[in-house]
Amino acid sequence: MTSEQALLERAQAYDEQALGELYDRYAPRIYAYLYRRVHDAQLAEDLTSEVFVRMLRAIQSEWFWHTSFRAWLYRIAHNLAVDHYRRQGQAQVFDLEEQRIAAPDNPDSTLMEKLSGQRLRAAILNLTVDQQQVLALRFGEQLTARETAAVMGKTTGAVEALQHRALVALRQMLKEE
Repeated sequence: MTSEQALLERAQAYDEQALGELYDRYAPRIYAYLYRRVHDAQLAEDLTSEVFVRMLRAIQSEWFWHTSFRAWLYRIAHNLAVDHYRRQGQAQVFDLEEQRIAAPDNPDSTLMEKLSGQRLRAAILNLTVDQQQVLALRFGEQLTARETAAVMGKTTGAVEALQHRALVALRQMLKEE
């Protein structure tokens, strides 16, 4: 049994320390995921809290994850973001977070990295919402294809095909520039 499985079993028994550990482990990543979706820190905090409230309700009603706890949390977060945009009547935009660090002694590198990131973000906006989401989950959140499939409500094969088509489309768009 892995340490996460043991932690989850303790959480199901309402062990406060285990619930706290799960929150500490997953809240920062869920918050980051939601922030990249809604672009509003306060809203992302509220939605993150709601993810864990729903987790507690699910544990109480014994309706919870079947395969991957992490994917299940992202699915809740995804559904909350979708609900938010439905209420707002806006289209979703999925960003891939840049985490590039330029060499301090090479300002040209910093500029090139920034321009490359801007080109990539512009190209990503031309992808379908599903393609944007699969890239955000696979590369931004580093979920497996199986976990991404669980979050998106698709098969693993469909996720892999979406990812492939998205990368081909991005490559083509960036080549054309």
